Amino acid sequence: MKKELWRQLIHASGVFIVFLSYILPPKFLIILCVAILAFVIVVFRLDHHHHIPFFSTIFRIAKRDEDERGFVYFFIGIILTLSLFQFNMSIANAAILILLFGDSASTLIGRKFGKIKLPFQSRKTLEGSLAFLVVGLVVSLTQLPLIPALAGALGGTLTEAYSPIDDNIPIPLISALVMSAVIYLV
Repeated sequence: MKKELWRQLIHASGVFIVFLSYILPPKFLIILCVAILAFVIVVFRLDHHHHIPFFSTIFRIAKRDEDERGFVYFFIGIILTLSLFQFNMSIANAAILILLFGDSASTLIGRKFGKIKLPFQSRKTLEGSLAFLVVGLVVSLTQLPLIPALAGALGGTLTEAYSPIDDNIPIPLISALVMSAVIYLV
């Protein structure tokens, strides 16, 4: 569990993107995320053959044995969200926060306290999904009013629970899409 806690803390550290969105234009944030992703991919590949101070230690502490590419999907999800929803940075930021904190909460709570399996998904628990929903709602309320925040958190929760692909890509996209629909269509 300690390794997973470190991994989720690193996951949540992506909040710097939301903070930077208040001082940098979206296009620059996208370029910054692409640059960070490229840098991490290079460092990750070098780490297979060489010890790289600081980074090798982080990789050893936080990498899941079965998931070498999670960080790539994480940044792709953020880059796509910024690209597609830059017309409303409150929506983009809320979706990114839902990914960062809701997903981390569901993993930590689900693994530690999860007992009740979700229907049609034996690897996910009700406790983890409720943690995602509550935390996703709280963080998205920092960006949006209650109804779109709740809709986005619920969309993210269902996506995290039932996505057939790595959830780091669809969580922010589905959350942002649902919040946009509530804001612009309802």
